[in-house]
Amino acid sequence: MTGTAADAGRGVPVATGPRTLRSRTFLLFWTSQATSKFGSAMTVVVLPLIAVDTLHASTFLVGVLQAAAWLPWLVIGLVVGAWVDRISRWRVMLVSDVVSAMAFASVPVAWWFGWLTVWHLLAVALVGGVAAVFYSTAYNAYLPALLPGADLAAANSRLQGTEKAAQVAGPGLGGVIAQAVGAAGVLLVDAFTFVVSAVCLRFLRVPEQHLRAEKSNGKQAGGLLREIGEGVRFVGTDGYLRSLTLYAAVSNLASGALQAILVVFLARTVGLPPATIGILIGAIGVGGVLGAMVAAPLSRRFGTARTIILCEVIAMPFALLVPLADTGFGIVFLVVGGVVVTAGIVPPNVISAAFVQTYCPDNMIGRISASMRVVNFGTLPLGALLGGALGESLGPRTTMWIIAGTLTACTVLLLCSPVARVRDLPTRPETVGRSTE
Repeated sequence: MTGTAADAGRGVPVATGPRTLRSRTFLLFWTSQATSKFGSAMTVVVLPLIAVDTLHASTFLVGVLQAAAWLPWLVIGLVVGAWVDRISRWRVMLVSDVVSAMAFASVPVAWWFGWLTVWHLLAVALVGGVAAVFYSTAYNAYLPALLPGADLAAANSRLQGTEKAAQVAGPGLGGVIAQAVGAAGVLLVDAFTFVVSAVCLRFLRVPEQHLRAEKSNGKQAGGLLREIGEGVRFVGTDGYLRSLTLYAAVSNLASGALQAILVVFLARTVGLPPATIGILIGAIGVGGVLGAMVAAPLSRRFGTARTIILCEVIAMPFALLVPLADTGFGIVFLVVGGVVVTAGIVPPNVISAAFVQTYCPDNMIGRISASMRVVNFGTLPLGALLGGALGESLGPRTTMWIIAGTLTACTVLLLCSPVARVRDLPTRPETVGRSTE
């Protein structure tokens, strides 16, 4: 079932086009996402800065801090995916925002009273990571309830573009505020953005078709392990989903190491102040905005599958410029390399998100999405730990070279996958008779 018939079956509007992206429901959803992403973009820079500048943590501890934020995907990701397919996805997002706000607000409070420790930061990163698992899984599964399938690619492009725009402005502002009033105070702004996001969600609610199916099928009595297994098998037996997941897992291993070491590299090896670090990381985010803008035109011109291949293969070698970063003109290597890599990542992300939302059965999106993310996000904490350990033993610059080489080499996985053999990703599974329940 495809097109408007599929949308009608899911209980979403069948009208498509720009007007649906200006509807009240999508605008509330978009505003919720934009505010929380803006705050989170500041935290990406500020949390490691608190560890480095305020608590004088070692390079390895900064890696552990980054790992703590992603570890929940490995521990609870599959279970959350099954739960999200059973309960209200809207409610999951709302509660996740509230929990995140409370967690990040605790950091400036502890700092003001002189109670802040590395262990507190680790606990906050872990709680924020748990909330992010719930929110992200529900978020991806909830979007198809708001819009027709034909508009999901455009919606994902806009959401990705907003996220990358936040990553442009957020780190720079976060770095400036951190230098002016202290890094811990920036997290109070992040907490407020989660409150705004929750308020937007409070006024946004649409019928969730999977809940009606739950009641009619009596699925609540079903085994949670069985449902988890269905999602895992769907990904494992589908060549496209399996290939995209494997590539993301390997590339995220390197990305996790990069996240753990980048701020340390710029602060301690290159010798840049917090405000400059924030501005530079924000400048790199410009590539993401450009990538979101060209995702749809590239998909129309070359096809969805070929766009994924072209973007990754062309952009990833530019990561080799980043380890050359230094003061003065050397900053250009960081910005050019970072902008091109980020621009190359976003179109595949937009395409992949829309692919999962339209290709997979609605009542399994949570489980399928979580199964993929447990694998590809699960390597992020491993990469962060590895990056911190390598940075401690080999030095940040040598570690950056290893990371850049890994990002470049892993594109071979895509070139050997089914994605490289078609122009467009399919709209439904090729396996006939595949069970969705």
